Amino acid sequence: MIGLRSLLVLGLAGGMLAQCGPKPAPPPPVVLPAAPVKVGPEIGLTTTPVPLNASDASQTAVGRFVYAGGIHITSADTSRLHGLSDLILTDGNGLEAITDDGDRFSAKLQLDANGRLVGLTDGKLSPLLGVDGQGLRGKTEGDAEGLARLPNGERLVSFERDHRIWRYAVGADGQWSRPAPAPKPATVFPDNEGMEAITAYPAAGPDAYLVGGEEGEAWLCRLSASCQSIAPQTPNDFTWGLSGFAAFQGKALATLHRAYDPVRGWRAQVRFLPDPLLPAAKQYPLATLMLDGQVTRDNFEGVALAAGPNGATRIYLLSDDNGGSMNQRTLLLAFDWTPPPPQPAPPPAPPKKKRR
Repeated sequence: MIGLRSLLVLGLAGGMLAQCGPKPAPPPPVVLPAAPVKVGPEIGLTTTPVPLNASDASQTAVGRFVYAGGIHITSADTSRLHGLSDLILTDGNGLEAITDDGDRFSAKLQLDANGRLVGLTDGKLSPLLGVDGQGLRGKTEGDAEGLARLPNGERLVSFERDHRIWRYAVGADGQWSRPAPAPKPATVFPDNEGMEAITAYPAAGPDAYLVGGEEGEAWLCRLSASCQSIAPQTPNDFTWGLSGFAAFQGKALATLHRAYDPVRGWRAQVRFLPDPLLPAAKQYPLATLMLDGQVTRDNFEGVALAAGPNGATRIYLLSDDNGGSMNQRTLLLAFDWTPPPPQPAPPPAPPKKKRR
């Protein structure tokens, strides 16, 4: 280690040599750009088509869920377009998502003439604000997992690690305000297994929303009241975790679950429930989309629903690439689901003959 005295001697010697030696050449002149340079959250996006089944191009559906296109999303303009955890759809084919690093991503869905997903445009990436008006700092503050849009346009964001739900107002220019706390379930969550799922639930009131923990526990919350436990949303076995909610068609709810093991890799399933507020014994899925085997799959954490063509329900699934680890990708897949035609009512039973 060099002592203070030695540092001073070296500094003085260097200064004397600099004065006695030749003078350095002047720096090159600064060259200004010929036109103004765009400054802001805009980022360029690269979207690559993804097949439903890379081993079988003829596969176009999984059961009654018809594949409506999929893309792999990257950007050469930023290193922060990673960890997308949930999404909502906005007006005019808009998409918004939040990330594990406390960022907000928005873009426009690009659909072809047949309504199939073929790309994204108008990408923007900006930090979520904290209560101090500054961007969130570090994983503990910024690990956003769930995103919901209330009927009045406000956004709800659920976080894990520092388990909380924040409420953001949205201005006419699309900018989000500083957040205010929103009611959250009165329970203790594991460090990295918190409130993965959240969705507005207008069927229970304009300020109502559903919250789900990764282990499947679920609550009905309101801005005006505390959260109440409802039937848990757990899939077949403990290897699955709840990762997303999306309400639709009044009381119905789509639940997203994902699982991973080294042998089978990532798997996902979406279940359609007619009413999540019913007791567990009375709940049954209307339909289930299972992504397993040879179909494209990843760590899907976000689900959103929209109207599809010919009366179908369009499902968008978004994956979290965990920063590109474990060969994960940021994928956006679309499926269209059409319910089966109703079964004809059984004929009435013949009247019983009266005994004489």
